[in-house]
Amino acid sequence: MPDCRLYLITPPILPENFERLLAEALDAGDVAALQLRLKDVPEPELLRVIERLRPIAQSRGVAFLLNDNPALAVKSGCDGAHVGQTDMPAKQARKILGDLTLGVTCHNSRHLAMEAGEAGADYVAFGAFFPTTTKAPPEMAEIETLKLWAETMEIPCVAIGGITAENCAPLVAVRAEFLAVSGAVWNHKEGAAAGVKAMLRAIEAATPPEA
Repeated sequence: MPDCRLYLITPPILPENFERLLAEALDAGDVAALQLRLKDVPEPELLRVIERLRPIAQSRGVAFLLNDNPALAVKSGCDGAHVGQTDMPAKQARKILGDLTLGVTCHNSRHLAMEAGEAGADYVAFGAFFPTTTKAPPEMAEIETLKLWAETMEIPCVAIGGITAENCAPLVAVRAEFLAVSGAVWNHKEGAAAGVKAMLRAIEAATPPEA
């Protein structure tokens, strides 16, 4: 299995048949984690979505992470949470989550990533590396940032932002531990399962040979 693994992020708006789509996608190949990322959704509704989707991921050994809200992640049985720089300080999120997984967005900054690591982050996310319609980043990230982090630090790094099967090879080549994707899977012309398979083929093809 390649060292680089797939990290799925839900689409900004969930289609009606999303449970079926999600199950098909997770059954299509190795997926490490699923992040539920729904903005401006009232908490009661978010809880209902978590209750529907969390078992689909967890029953397949896929970590179920919640964006932005560590307290709700704990309350609803998620495996962890992911916070951005404007959501909540990583140190506070770590305290709330206890032993659960904490991921932190660090844009293009190794300094922010080191601060996140010191605060107890389990992984740091760099990006966006390519233009993305899901979220407008404050700045684009450089592959060199990812490369230097992967070479020198032990905390795993996630590459995020506009990643597709066609453009992911340079990120895999510098040994990013995870590629976070959304549109590349959910908007794939042949369906989400085909999107996962395409990403996994591209990761395998780009994985450097063992030194």
